[in-house]
Amino acid sequence: MHLDAEAFEKLVVDELDKLPDDMVAGLENVVFVVEDRPENGDDLFGIYEGFALTERGQYGMGELPDRIVVYRHAHLAACANEAELRGEVHTTLVHEIAHFYGIDDEQLHELGWA
Repeated sequence: MHLDAEAFEKLVVDELDKLPDDMVAGLENVVFVVEDRPENGDDLFGIYEGFALTERGQYGMGELPDRIVVYRHAHLAACANEAELRGEVHTTLVHEIAHFYGIDDEQLHELGWA
């Protein structure tokens, strides 16, 4: 599947807007970023970079924002059409937001979001 960077970013924003309010309302000091692929060459759909709410001690003023990165190339390689792509992006967003809330990969797997 092919989708240029601008169209993919729009799709990610559309899927982010579809997430339940109670899931995104608690996101504080988090930015969402779309990149083509990880710099280290890993084959990832996305990554959460930051400190989960459960790991924050004295977190506050002056902290750089946490980042949720969605990788375009991995998504496009795994999906045959836009419906599949939207589903995979949705799953990636839920998965990475869950890490913000302190839910680890094992719990996400149990919940069906791995």
